[in-house]
Amino acid sequence: MAFPKMLRLRQKFDCPRIDDIPDEVERQLQSLALGTKVRPGETVAVTVGSRGIANIAVITKAIVAHFKRLKAVPFIVPAMGSHGGGTAEGQRQIIEDYGVTEDFVGAEIRASMETVIVDKTPQGIPVHFDRHAFGADHVVVAGRVKPHTGFVGEIESGLHKMMLIGLGKHEGAKIYHRAITDYSWLEIVKAVADSVLRKCKVVCGVGFVENAYDETALIAAVAPHEFLKRETELLVLAKQWMPRLPFPKVDLLIVDELGKNISGSGMDTNVIGRKYNDHRATDRDNVAVKTIFVRGLTEATHGNACGIGMSEFTNNRTIASVDKRITAINAITGGHAPAASLPISFETDRDVLEAAFPTIGLTDPENARVLHISNTLQLAELLASEAYVPLIEDRDDLEVVEELHEMEFDEDGNLYPVAAATAGVH
Repeated sequence: MAFPKMLRLRQKFDCPRIDDIPDEVERQLQSLALGTKVRPGETVAVTVGSRGIANIAVITKAIVAHFKRLKAVPFIVPAMGSHGGGTAEGQRQIIEDYGVTEDFVGAEIRASMETVIVDKTPQGIPVHFDRHAFGADHVVVAGRVKPHTGFVGEIESGLHKMMLIGLGKHEGAKIYHRAITDYSWLEIVKAVADSVLRKCKVVCGVGFVENAYDETALIAAVAPHEFLKRETELLVLAKQWMPRLPFPKVDLLIVDELGKNISGSGMDTNVIGRKYNDHRATDRDNVAVKTIFVRGLTEATHGNACGIGMSEFTNNRTIASVDKRITAINAITGGHAPAASLPISFETDRDVLEAAFPTIGLTDPENARVLHISNTLQLAELLASEAYVPLIEDRDDLEVVEELHEMEFDEDGNLYPVAAATAGVH
């Protein structure tokens, strides 16, 4: 089979970046005058989630340092629903892999899957809250604000979701995702957040927004009474600054890696355009991808392949790296079992491509619109097929950094990843 020729593109995104992160964290927290609320010797639980957040260890260390200056006793709470296999040890391992270790941040990590039921929402739903965080004198809700991969509203993924799913742990995440099948996302998240803010001694939030280059663009310390207003504002910016594919129509999307550190859905549906239907674009999606080929999992996802069910094809080595138990736990807890479904697989990438191209329609493979990306978080550089050349010429946001060449395979018949090719590994 003749495959399309590919060229390397660099996307130019216009977005801000924070250079001195510790200084900005300190400046933001000082603006809240927390010394009037937090007394010397009091404990402060600081949340750390499971996403691959840029500079998360540095941000967390700066939050810890601020409360140490107030002579408080901060500690870290892994806040990630059912991730890490739904175990305390697994969740601790996840944040340590991100560099959030006790030695680096200067605070104890208290990981537990135990929760306290602190309230019941008007819908009759029990409100679960991490036992260690509930026992603290104060709680800092820290998390990235970004578009959610499944829900749409004035708040999607951010501080509210951290209070709902992250601090609700496995038990809370299970009941909330079940409730969302009967009520709207906004109804549930607002009801739970109201209970948490009233009952769980939240002293502040720290929201961060990233730019399209996977860098920290904004950090905002938020007073509890302003969570809803501020997160709504931050979400608008997050949507403006997020990375995107350079073209809205794609016959075949090749993805080097999928993982929970990349996106809650393994691949960000805001990028690939399958937010409302796992296997086709709807009129509400901005991107239409016909077929997806996932080539591997990230190391940081620890075998959690949740979201691989959105792809049509993969290779055998990816299937072999899937931890089916962990993936199933996460998919069931999230209320979307198909996320754990395994796609068709073949031994080599060349075999996969020969099977995948006939699924795109009548277009011959050499004329197909193909994009090859590292993952849905890192889109500054990617490979695009020859079919896109006429669309590139008039785009001042796209730079061709490597001219057309044949698809490159190693001696085993597998594609070189976008990042390895960038680094000149082969």
